[in-house]
Amino acid sequence: MEAKDGSFGFDFSGTYTNVEPLKIIEYTLDDGRDVQIIFVTEGDKTTVTETFEAEQENSEELQQAGWQSILDNFKKYTEAFGKLETLHFEIIIDAQVEKVFNAMIDEQQYRKWTAAFSPTSHFKGSWEKGAKIVFLGTDENGNTGGMVSRIKENIPNRYISIEHLGFIQGDEEITSAPEVEGWAGALENYTFEEVNGKTLISVDLDTNQEFISYFADTWPKALIILKEICE
Repeated sequence: MEAKDGSFGFDFSGTYTNVEPLKIIEYTLDDGRDVQIIFVTEGDKTTVTETFEAEQENSEELQQAGWQSILDNFKKYTEAFGKLETLHFEIIIDAQVEKVFNAMIDEQQYRKWTAAFSPTSHFKGSWEKGAKIVFLGTDENGNTGGMVSRIKENIPNRYISIEHLGFIQGDEEITSAPEVEGWAGALENYTFEEVNGKTLISVDLDTNQEFISYFADTWPKALIILKEICE
């Protein structure tokens, strides 16, 4: 564990001695002290109670404050994890709307502009309204992953709405699992507008806290590639 500014940090390791999913976690630290974490669900909330054996170097008050701070941060992270935020990106491209629209969804051009996300990025399926479409890529170990989605709306040269339904691991499509529940139904919308003979393309997408910084960094790069393709 380490402070964000790097001013303080320490190693923290041990051995799990008992794990009952959704109920209890127990482990023994390398110095022999025992820790127990109990999860109790009450309606749509969960009470997490952590009990630990204090060490002798620091006061019990200081140790309790430190462990409580960790739990407080865990609470903030967990409560924000399943909440979707909408991000907005836009760029003006010196090309006609029809050209930009077609380039964005053309199979070969799609591979080029989405290479900002993954060098192996591609899609399978149709962009027609109501159609199923999957967005795929391969990691450095050769494993295939991606998103299972459907085209919620497609108004040629004006608007596309993609609804994400689940994810892909290898050959398996997963649309109902705890990992999906937090963002299933998230939308990714593309809007095309003619502005003085050029095209203003706007991207609005739902994402959870985990991917905000990634998309904030990568989407502008992808749109610049699309601009270069069209111009």
